[in-house]
Amino acid sequence: MPRITVDAAEALLDQEIKVLDKGFVRLVDYMGGDQRIVQSARVSYGAGTKTYRQDRGLIHYLMKNWHTSPFEQVQLTFHTKMPVFVARQWVRHRTARLNEISGRYSVMKDEFYVPSPDQIRPQSESNKQGRSDERFEPEVEQAVIELFREEQAAVYRNYGKLLDMNVARELARNNLPLSLYTEWYWQIDLHNLFHFLRLRMDPHAQYEIRAYAEAMAQCAKAVAPIAYEAFEEHILGSVTFSRAESEALAAMLGGGQPGLEGRPLAAFQEKLAKLQAAKPAEEPEEPQLNPTA
Repeated sequence: MPRITVDAAEALLDQEIKVLDKGFVRLVDYMGGDQRIVQSARVSYGAGTKTYRQDRGLIHYLMKNWHTSPFEQVQLTFHTKMPVFVARQWVRHRTARLNEISGRYSVMKDEFYVPSPDQIRPQSESNKQGRSDERFEPEVEQAVIELFREEQAAVYRNYGKLLDMNVARELARNNLPLSLYTEWYWQIDLHNLFHFLRLRMDPHAQYEIRAYAEAMAQCAKAVAPIAYEAFEEHILGSVTFSRAESEALAAMLGGGQPGLEGRPLAAFQEKLAKLQAAKPAEEPEEPQLNPTA
């Protein structure tokens, strides 16, 4: 059987998608696509239907009903360049295979992340781990940028001095900061990539890793456009209610009050706002046969 190729993915191969000031995401290789997903799903009960409309319905059915194994048959390999602090958030997703540049073997480049002025924000009062939506005055933003640049230059200058003194690279790198850029090759299957994207494209995710997730989403959409459409419909654009929230929703539909207060009420209202902002999508035709157990 010939290798499955997708025109949009082929056009994207080895093309750098610029992220932040010096980073990128590059699709190095992929295996499979929408066709591989439906082939994998149908192997349990025969060829079945094969029109585009029925393939689309099957993929949506699989995504909607959490039949995840067919999506694992599709793999993507990325070459990415990101600040170290982004990589340390990223590596928490352990369902991938990666190989990162090593400061033990290589001299690290003089490349550091400096945020753009619009991303230099105060600490959020409502989110202990995030930045506020408010901005500083322009002169404050510029002063922060200069502080970042001055300290990065000083640290890298001392790193160079240590290397000139023949201090081992594995020790000389000791004081290099989290803003230093690193690179790795990262391979993951489509199901787990969707899980990564669901978490890292969320508005609550840190801006910097969200920018990388959005670039990787372009690649996933190119490789498996129907699967990505199903992911947007059933995962990314969906809202999940807890038991207490479901009871609150039922109370409101009955004309009563939600019965929530404080942070639980704020979270519930945020979900309702997401529902109100959602646009209706065309419902795909679901298959007549249950494709997987």
